[in-house]
Amino acid sequence: MKAALTDRLVPDTYVAGGALVHVETISGGLTSPAADEDAPLPVAASPLVPATLAGLLAEHAYVYRLRSRRTSDGGSELYEEEVTPPREMLAAVLAGKTWPKLPVLRGVIGAPVLRRDGTLLQTPGYDPATGLYLAAKVALPPVPDQPTPDQVAAARTFLLERFLRDFPWSSPADWANYVALLATPILRHFTRSLTPFALIDATMPASGKSILTGGPGMLYGQRVMPWPYAEEELRKAITAVLAEQVGVVVWDNLAEGTVIDSPTLALLVTAGVWSDRQLGASRNITGVNDRLWMATGNNLQVGGDMASRTVRVHLDPDMPRPEQRDQTQFGIPHLDQWITIPANQHTVLWHLLILVLDWTRAGAPRAKVLSMRQFTPWAQHLGGFLAHHGIDGFLANAADVRGIDEDETRWRAFLACWHTLHGSTAMTAAELRRSAEPDRIGYDEHDRWDGQFITTHTGRLPNALSLGRLLAGQTGRWRGDYVIRSGKNDRGDRNIFWVETHDRP
Repeated sequence: MKAALTDRLVPDTYVAGGALVHVETISGGLTSPAADEDAPLPVAASPLVPATLAGLLAEHAYVYRLRSRRTSDGGSELYEEEVTPPREMLAAVLAGKTWPKLPVLRGVIGAPVLRRDGTLLQTPGYDPATGLYLAAKVALPPVPDQPTPDQVAAARTFLLERFLRDFPWSSPADWANYVALLATPILRHFTRSLTPFALIDATMPASGKSILTGGPGMLYGQRVMPWPYAEEELRKAITAVLAEQVGVVVWDNLAEGTVIDSPTLALLVTAGVWSDRQLGASRNITGVNDRLWMATGNNLQVGGDMASRTVRVHLDPDMPRPEQRDQTQFGIPHLDQWITIPANQHTVLWHLLILVLDWTRAGAPRAKVLSMRQFTPWAQHLGGFLAHHGIDGFLANAADVRGIDEDETRWRAFLACWHTLHGSTAMTAAELRRSAEPDRIGYDEHDRWDGQFITTHTGRLPNALSLGRLLAGQTGRWRGDYVIRSGKNDRGDRNIFWVETHDRP
């Protein structure tokens, strides 16, 4: 039976991570969800289990066993009896990890992608060159490898002057960053790079955030989830969604002013492969991190390591009721409804692919001056793509992202106040903590720190031991123009800390 499966007895069977999977169409899927709702792909790659394999064998094969029966003359004869193989046998077959003849499935995608050789994967079904299975959400006619100048001009006009014209971009950088994010799922296989976290926020509700996430979500398949405010729940959500076939994951409508400061998320966006314990089981599961991760909300902040791992798209309508803007004056009126129509998604994707292929025809030039830590290949390729089409400002708002870094802001204020009060005097954590106690002047209390002393994640002043750990964890890390230095006291039995500035100790 294993040999028969290896010889493709069951169609649409592939191997992924040493296990057999079967690709099949999903019935009853959503046809035109709203921009802020799930948009699953029309097919799924499901692991083969004994029950599934039994059903597929019944559909595609004749499985029998030989039985003996008496004949009319008193003898016996063998005959074939169709059977369903025992569960134990099916489980034993599926337990194998080696399937040399079966094609390897590396992922299911919802829209054409650029292969590593610069050609476009656009034929639906399995692609042997990449190991990807294209389950197109939007049926497209063939996109020409070499678009004509008229097609390129039409694509630029539609995408830049109609589709994206009426969003209240806070700056040209926000507009350029979004175009890069829109093209990222198409180019990710080509660039072979990690993709930063995408933060789409606004100053006011009804500014168009969900429409912007729905753009790539509708084209590539999306999963929309509430933001889990606990690290353990976030980890579980990531592991669960990586088992689904979607290209975009959106944490939608975070509470206003939420600080995104998650070690789990920081690890995710810098990991090409995600591994975690399967919920309800004792084994680990591993998946390729090939998604575009996004979050939306109003006046969001980032903290910890997320500032250097985030691309921000900020909207500012600068008016009291953005939902009352005159839609008749827009390039595409009622865009939130327009983008849910498959024919319109076809239009957006077609023009986007034309721009991508025009860039590759020019040699896929990169913007080599751009850098973004682990995401430098992504930044250089997408920067080159945008520059080729005359779109300026890409990543120019990186300083703004650091400006909404809540962790950076509070540590910078703490160190500045520390240096003002104590200069570069070396102090133990206990001595520094005692200085945070308010001075009593008569019946009044005076806080010399003016509320700037660093606090724990619960907002309380740390004790001396906790403060020492916090300071040790920040030693050598510059916060604006200030940095903590550490050493030992004269007896060598206690850590001491002091603050230096960029200008002088």
